[in-house]
Amino acid sequence: MSKTALITGITGQDGSYLAELLLSKGYTVYGLIRRSSTSSLARLEGVRTSVALLEGDLLDQSSLDDAVKSSNPDEIYNLAGPSFVASSFKQPVLTGEVGALGGMRLMEASKSLAPKARIFQASSSEMFGGTNIVPQNESTPFHPRTPYGIAKVYAFMAARYYRENYGMFVCNGIMYNHESPRRGAEYVTRKITIGIARIALGLQEYIELGNLDAMRDWGYAPEYMDGAWRMLQQKQPDDFLLATGEVHTVREFLEEACRVSGIGNPDKIVKVNPNYMRPADFTNLRGDATKAKQVLGWTPRVKFNELVRMMVESDLRATEMELGDKKKHQP
Repeated sequence: MSKTALITGITGQDGSYLAELLLSKGYTVYGLIRRSSTSSLARLEGVRTSVALLEGDLLDQSSLDDAVKSSNPDEIYNLAGPSFVASSFKQPVLTGEVGALGGMRLMEASKSLAPKARIFQASSSEMFGGTNIVPQNESTPFHPRTPYGIAKVYAFMAARYYRENYGMFVCNGIMYNHESPRRGAEYVTRKITIGIARIALGLQEYIELGNLDAMRDWGYAPEYMDGAWRMLQQKQPDDFLLATGEVHTVREFLEEACRVSGIGNPDKIVKVNPNYMRPADFTNLRGDATKAKQVLGWTPRVKFNELVRMMVESDLRATEMELGDKKKHQP
C-alpha cells in the first residue's frame, strides 16, 4: 500500500528534491506553503501536478493542525523555516519562533492528529558552532553560536521530548551544508556560481564575498534527502548525522568554479566585503557520518569537484538562456 507524506518547505531546495524522491517511490505527497509566501514554485516544475499543496505556517498552530488532518500522513518531513544563517543575526526572535517553536507546533499537531506518523526534523551542523571537537558526530556536545543554531538545538531537543515522553517516531537528521543548482541565490555557493557565470559571459566584473577562509563540509542535496527518507524506514527512531567528512574553504570553492568556467585568476574577480562577515564564524565543522553509513547504508557519492562543476555549468546555461531571451526582445 502506498504511503502519504507531508513536507514542510516543499518549495525549497531540499523539499523539491525530497518530493521527487518520494513520488518516484509511489508516495502521495502533500506540501505545506505559507499563505503570504512569495516563494516561486519553479523548483517543483517537474512534479507540480503530482503534489497537493496545502496552506499553512509554522507560526500558526491551527493551520498546522488543518494540514496534518487533511493529509493524514504516514511520514512528516519538517524542512521549513529560515535556512539562511546570516539573516538569523538580523531576525533572532523570528528565527526562534519559526525554527524552534515551529518544529514543536508541528510535532504537537502530529501528536494530536497523526500520532503514528513518522517525523523527520531537519537539524544542522550549526548546532555544534564553536565546538573544539573535530570531527563531530551524534555524541558531540552542542555549542551553537548563531540564533539559527540555537533554534535548531531547541527543535532537536523537542523531537527527543516527543519521542521519549510520548513514544512518537521522531528522527533528527543533523545535516551539514548541502548544495545543488537549486540552492538559493543568497547562499555563498550560488553567489559564487552565478557570479562566475555572469563574469564568464561578460555581464559583470567581480563578486563580493565575505570570509574566504571559512570552511564548510559541502555535500549534494539530493543525497541528503535520501538519507532523511532512510531514517524514517528504520524499525526504531534515532538521530543521525549526514556529512561528507571533507572540508573546503570558500576560497577553494571559488577557485574550482573559476577553473570550471575557464577564468584564470580568481583574485582578480573577487572583492571582500566586510558586510558579509558573520559576527561568529566557525573554523572546522566537519562531520563524521559513520553511524549513518553503518545503520542506514547511506554514503555520499558526489565529490566536491563534481558538485562545483554541476552548479557552475547549470548557472552558465541559465545565464546563456537569459542572454538569448534578452536578444530576442531587443528592438
